[in-house]
Amino acid sequence: MNHYLAICARGLENLLAEELTQLGVESPKLMHAGVKFSADAATAMRCCLWSRTASRFIHILGEFAVRDDLDLYLGATAISWFNYFDSDTKIVVDFNGTNKEIRNSQYGALKVKDAIVDRFNKAGLERPNIDKDSPDLRIHMRLFGEKGILGLDMVGSGLHQRSYRTDAGLAPLRENLAAALVMRSGWKEPQSMLDPMCGSGTLLIEAALMAADVAPGLKRHRWGFEAIKGFDNEQWLEIVSAAKVKARKGIARCETRFWGFDSDSRVLRTAKDNAKRAGVESLITFAVGDAARISRPEGFDAGVILSNPPYGERLGTTPSLIALYSEFGHRLKTEFSGCQASIYSGSDELLSCLRMRAEKQYKINNGALACTLKNYQITGAGAAEKTEAGDANVAPDFANRLKKNITKLDKWAKQQGIDCYRIYDADLPNYNAAVDRYKDYIIIQEYAAPKSVPEDKARRRLMDLMRATMQVTGVDSNHVVMKVREKQKGTNQYNKLSDAERYMEVSEYGVNLEVNLFDYLDTGLFLDHRLTRKKIGELAASRDFLNLFAYTGSATVHAAVGGARTTTTVDMSKTYLSWAERNMKLNGKVGRQHQYIQADCLKWLKEAKQQYDLIFIDPPTFSNSKRMEGTFDIQRDHQYLMKNLKRLLRENGTIVFSNNKRGFKMDLEAIEELGLHAVNISAKTLPQDFARNKQIHNCWIITHKK
Repeated sequence: MNHYLAICARGLENLLAEELTQLGVESPKLMHAGVKFSADAATAMRCCLWSRTASRFIHILGEFAVRDDLDLYLGATAISWFNYFDSDTKIVVDFNGTNKEIRNSQYGALKVKDAIVDRFNKAGLERPNIDKDSPDLRIHMRLFGEKGILGLDMVGSGLHQRSYRTDAGLAPLRENLAAALVMRSGWKEPQSMLDPMCGSGTLLIEAALMAADVAPGLKRHRWGFEAIKGFDNEQWLEIVSAAKVKARKGIARCETRFWGFDSDSRVLRTAKDNAKRAGVESLITFAVGDAARISRPEGFDAGVILSNPPYGERLGTTPSLIALYSEFGHRLKTEFSGCQASIYSGSDELLSCLRMRAEKQYKINNGALACTLKNYQITGAGAAEKTEAGDANVAPDFANRLKKNITKLDKWAKQQGIDCYRIYDADLPNYNAAVDRYKDYIIIQEYAAPKSVPEDKARRRLMDLMRATMQVTGVDSNHVVMKVREKQKGTNQYNKLSDAERYMEVSEYGVNLEVNLFDYLDTGLFLDHRLTRKKIGELAASRDFLNLFAYTGSATVHAAVGGARTTTTVDMSKTYLSWAERNMKLNGKVGRQHQYIQADCLKWLKEAKQQYDLIFIDPPTFSNSKRMEGTFDIQRDHQYLMKNLKRLLRENGTIVFSNNKRGFKMDLEAIEELGLHAVNISAKTLPQDFARNKQIHNCWIITHKK
């Protein structure tokens, strides 16, 4: 009897132990991410061929304490390696795990390799060849803290490689993980199975292999144990021959039916090819279908719906996924009464969108990603559910407030002639976000939750808010954009989030502007400054206009449309100056009278000599940008700004000065000493959709003192 270690993904240890017991193993012992057992060579080879959940099998040659690299070396040299393979065998060492002293797996593998080579040399034998690309035999070292297990890999390449899958799609499940999900789903042959988002078909193929009693390793061409001394080829051929007979009979007699649907026809072609290579194409029906509109196929009675829907790791993908899970859950309840559903996901929040109560759940990692499989019994009560009922009770307080706001603001916005406005602004403390409408798009900006609110609770509230927003507004999920807004410093609004380069044209008060809803934290248009821009347009007729810290130049456009004689737009970003120029072209404002200057605004302001009739300046609250000289603080430095602005302001000119610092206090005494007069017009520039947030910005009209 030899000792073996069967390795599996975390969470599958019990399942693997049950499987090994069915294959003839007695008293398997559970351990972290694996199962230890004793067996004869024939049983071990049979386990390699038939195990559906193991990743690999290790023939254990030594177990020893590993406190440091010397322990590792001595433990490895204690093994008579030449009893298991010859010098001409090409080997490689795989090392898994670290501890306080051995912190690098490559270093650990090197020490084991040195020990093996030295053991051969001390025995007067030639050293074996190291071949990382195509070894005959893999040596496997596994380190658990200060406990080490060293042995021979009986498999070679991982057992998940069943040889039927050559193209698996974007996010494939490993075959042994898929088999484990089938087992944990509660499915039992001859129950039918359906996967509404089947991708490359791995879940269905693994289930079909089980139903037809086909050994998962039957199509593998090479095994590690074939390179081990003492390998009994005749015994192995008998094991394989018996498995082939079972497979032929199993496929011929199998009456279990499987259905796979996916919205991508190209992926379905891959799934069909995979099923054909696995030999189970006759058992699975593949068809193009949308999980959000799935219906029960004819012949699918009290079967199992098993699926691994997308769950995304980026928050930006969340709105469409919420819509998918919500509608999918509704379809399950209305179309599959009396069936079972088993859904595997890396997001508990998305699983909650199914609006179903799980009877069982299993924590099963997908690689390093923590995931959960939840099993549901679909009762007959769901059959009468109305289409809109699925989300009726999601965030009712928020939903009611949003409906109320929309009723008031949509009519107002249409009367004002504006396409972009805020429909919710953290009205309720439990739903700390802003919701903006840009034509038929919705932007949801989550404000960072207080540290007193647990992360999972904040995330769940955000998910509910998104679901309710889509339900109330009726906006397509692909038109919902999610962003996280934290306290910003300096020019963080310039930080790029993606490279979608998707621009759209919007209008306010007859001015056309270009916005980008995807690539930046801000869209290119500060909605709270809408009335400020309008006022600039009203003041600009026949005046020379200067826009400092201009961003995308929306204020410049309003000034030009309002009849400004000339405009000068200054910003340190080439990207935003180009955007400003495009905004001007949208409104037919081109020519030499419109200048665009890329510069550090503070430095430019200090050196500029030309004078202007109308100046708009909306500086950052704080900046330590490397592209600006030193740091800038609006509260500390606004007097410096005014001193330089006064020099550029003609006798009857006007400065419109704005900033977003909460609690900003204008030093009126210092302003008067400079020979300027300041009037606070913040309340007059606060739009109706920002009425709740009276400190979102402050705005001043500044003129020469009379």
